[in-house]
Amino acid sequence: MTRHEEQGDTGGPGGRRPRALRIAGLTLAGTLVLGAATAGWAYRHLDRNIRSVDINSALGDDRPAPATPSTSASPLPTGSLNILVLGSDSRSGKANRELGGGDSGGARSDTAMVVHLDAGRTRATVVSIPRDTLVTRPSCPLSSGGSTAPAYGAMFNSAYEVGGPVCAVKTVESLTGVRMDHYLEIDFSGFAKLVDALGGVDVTTTEDIDDDRSHLHLAAGTHHLGGEQALALARTRHGIGDGSDLGRIGLQQMLVKDLLEQLSGAGLLTDPAKLYQVADAVTAGLTTDTGLDSLNELVGLGRSLRGLTADRVRTVTMPVVTAPSDPNRVVAEEPQAGRLWASLR
Repeated sequence: MTRHEEQGDTGGPGGRRPRALRIAGLTLAGTLVLGAATAGWAYRHLDRNIRSVDINSALGDDRPAPATPSTSASPLPTGSLNILVLGSDSRSGKANRELGGGDSGGARSDTAMVVHLDAGRTRATVVSIPRDTLVTRPSCPLSSGGSTAPAYGAMFNSAYEVGGPVCAVKTVESLTGVRMDHYLEIDFSGFAKLVDALGGVDVTTTEDIDDDRSHLHLAAGTHHLGGEQALALARTRHGIGDGSDLGRIGLQQMLVKDLLEQLSGAGLLTDPAKLYQVADAVTAGLTTDTGLDSLNELVGLGRSLRGLTADRVRTVTMPVVTAPSDPNRVVAEEPQAGRLWASLR
């Protein structure tokens, strides 16, 4: 027996090293194929999660002009953008009902924010519109045909209830004179799942919160909240301040900034599993306009916001005063509200 035969030939064509390399190569190739297939499945799954509404076709040209008309086929112009973001209980289903949502026939918009992104996408202004604001609700087209009747002195959040996203956008544009370039809506369960996917969110309250309606009871201080508690915080109003919608808006704005901080520190780019979990949570509860209704378009928007950090996000509330007709309602305070909206055009 030769020395090579005694020790095992690790270099010949039939030896262990080539065989091991072949096995390793086949394993690597199989892993890459499986990874590509898994990635393809994940992409299709996330893409199918997204629901959309063709708001541009529904509203036509009877709306404010875009602040930055697009000169390309891209749905994301290079200038500033205004995005209407709604939080709603619009989707029926067990998860939403368990979190206090309604069915698809009783949909409401609990939260309304106009997000203005500057041309460089490094700063943002988030303007909250109180849902108790009395507005002139314009006539809105219905997907079933026909249109809603205009209404005067209507609750702002009734627009979504009577005409869905299209009427919500048209009412905001009528109120502000500002074109909404895009529309994003996330439902109750989607929001709660997002917070849970991020591992919860840290919030600091300056006063005790004791609200039996939202089932939220927190002492003043810093707390780590899971998804259900974070949703309760975003919805609570009766356990803080004077119980008005303005107190709730303050909590929502704080929560937005805290979530931005959580997202920036979550290490999503180095943790594919967590990135997928977060993306699945977001897209499963998401409705957009047709300009953002694919994963590619949402990723494009996200990439354009790489330089946006929480300290560069300004949160404000539309200036309001008590409505003369109802002490439990508010109306836009002029000329302050008009000046605010003009700054976003």
